[in-house]
Amino acid sequence: MSVNSNPGTAVHIDGSKIGETVVGIDAHSTVPGVARGLSIVPVEGLPEIQPGDDLAGLIAERIELVDGDVVVVTSKIVSKAEGRSVELDAVTPSSFAVEWGARWEKDPRLVEVVLGESVRIVRQIGPVLITETRHGFVCANAGVDQSSSGSSGRVLRLPVDPDGSARRMRVGLAAIGVDAAVILSDTFGRPWREGQTDIAIGIAGMHPLYSYIGQHDPHGHEFRVQEICVADELAAAAELVKGNTSRIPVAVIRGYAWERNEQATLAPVIRAASRDLFR
Repeated sequence: MSVNSNPGTAVHIDGSKIGETVVGIDAHSTVPGVARGLSIVPVEGLPEIQPGDDLAGLIAERIELVDGDVVVVTSKIVSKAEGRSVELDAVTPSSFAVEWGARWEKDPRLVEVVLGESVRIVRQIGPVLITETRHGFVCANAGVDQSSSGSSGRVLRLPVDPDGSARRMRVGLAAIGVDAAVILSDTFGRPWREGQTDIAIGIAGMHPLYSYIGQHDPHGHEFRVQEICVADELAAAAELVKGNTSRIPVAVIRGYAWERNEQATLAPVIRAASRDLFR
């Protein structure tokens, strides 16, 4: 089943509107875990998101969705819809935040918000503050972001429960007749590599990993450790049509035959501290 597009909106055979940016082609693979081709379509025309907005409804009004789609949503608009913004003028920084901010020319109010979203500081080298969030993510500034926050002097915190947010959107899409997986994405840095990439921080409807363990390559070698984080790969692919300045926070990926999992969470992706060689 699919959602009708807006009246008068012309669409390609792959479901994208005429004039939209489309990456790749739409073709399912017969090989488990592998897509022979994908289409990645930006969802254009979303308004500035306000607290309480129905994201699933707003997305479905702007693009024709079909069963099997993967809807990748930038976490910032989820944070906005869920009231996770903070006005810096309302923040009273601690003495640590004041001292650290003065030393490294950072707004102590921002430092205080970061500390409030952290369970521990992992690394503190120069102006770089790497922390672990309550979700278990290890990232810069606990994921607190000033860009595209909706107003000067406002910052956005990550959603409290990204998996729950994704599930609510999946339920919202199901209510209008579409069986789509949902991924919440955010931009993270990467150890040992320059540049950032989008990764998944929340998921609903599909398993985030695809395991090759127990399978054999064409030469008979048995895979013992290889497990692909398809959720991260899809999140990164979606960023190619979203970008940071385009005001396009949502993309739809079509052509990947995801593994259904109604209890899916990002928990299997987060490496336990006991297995982390660098913490």
